[in-house]
Amino acid sequence: MYAEKVLSGMRPTGRLHLGHYHGVLKNWINLQHEYPCLFFVADWHALTTAYDEPGTIAASSWDMIIDWLAAGVDPSQATLFIQSRVPEHAELHLLLSMMTPLGWLERVPTYKDQQEKMEHKDLSTYGFLGYPLLQAADILIYRANRVPVGEDQVPHIEFTREMARRFNHMYGREPGFEDKARESVKKLGSKRAKQYEELRTRFQEKGDESAIEQAHELLDEAQNLSHGDRERLFGYLEGGGKMILVEPEALLTEASRMPGLDGQKMSKSYGNTISLREDAESVTEKIRTMQTDPQRVRRTDAGDPDKCPVWQFHVVYSNTEVKDWVQKGCRSASIGCIECKQPVIDAVLKEQEPMHERARAYEEDPQLVRNIVADGCERARKLAQETMRDVREAMGLDFS
Repeated sequence: MYAEKVLSGMRPTGRLHLGHYHGVLKNWINLQHEYPCLFFVADWHALTTAYDEPGTIAASSWDMIIDWLAAGVDPSQATLFIQSRVPEHAELHLLLSMMTPLGWLERVPTYKDQQEKMEHKDLSTYGFLGYPLLQAADILIYRANRVPVGEDQVPHIEFTREMARRFNHMYGREPGFEDKARESVKKLGSKRAKQYEELRTRFQEKGDESAIEQAHELLDEAQNLSHGDRERLFGYLEGGGKMILVEPEALLTEASRMPGLDGQKMSKSYGNTISLREDAESVTEKIRTMQTDPQRVRRTDAGDPDKCPVWQFHVVYSNTEVKDWVQKGCRSASIGCIECKQPVIDAVLKEQEPMHERARAYEEDPQLVRNIVADGCERARKLAQETMRDVREAMGLDFS
């Protein structure tokens, strides 16, 4: 079985805002302590919709990586790299495209959604149609078994699982697979071999999912198996061929509750953001001038926090005591809107303080960031090359 790995990427849109931090980066920071993580800049993905304006991609990528580091993503815990610097992504994408049914791509929900949302842009391109397949290649090239996504991205993970299954079924059938698998079973030793056969029968005849889990544990404990034998036994267990590509699982993440300054979702396109590395004066000014409950025309008018964008910030940043103070004070008009905003200003500035501190070294010496990414690309490329070696061999393209 392949080692656990988490993979996630972000399109380079430039500097990140608090919505990105609460929606994605906080989760990455937790995951890097639990699993080996690979986090990448999806610059090729940016081209699927920005193919006619690629000039900002490189600068936006470096800004975004500094924000990752500022937020607390740790390059000693996670591998940070740029998609286009690992050309194996493109090679796997190309090879998978040879066996991908067109209908599979057209039924991915985001395909039509994005076309409708971006009517001003011609998205009837080969690259845009193949976007989910490139995403699948990004995951499969590292044999990543866990991918943190929101609900809307689950169909992409299911598509990736189908692609792994299809590839393994088509190309995992090496000549004499059954005979080779039986030889591999013998290498487990008589006691383990007997257990393996019993578990295999339980799964294939009765569909017992717990038998698969037990068999995986059994194979993980077997120390003397070669890489090829192990692959073969995983495939034989489920009745397929060699397991060359790993089916990933979606790690569901909570949707960000971070609102924008106007109460809508925080987004650059709405112009309602606070950047991760924004200076304190600008943050203070933005929050101080936020709209409040339109019913509170005068200081003496009672308000309703549920109709006020500032309250949504309190939901994210304030403790129970402060929230009670806001609810009572606003509804009775015993506190004014400026007073209500101050705890939010304090909380946001406090959250950003360590980010500014961590970012300073990278802002002063951009070479530090480039070195981190160069190391990450090298590590990522080694893993990608191992997968491509197995893929080429399975497809008869190794020419050795």
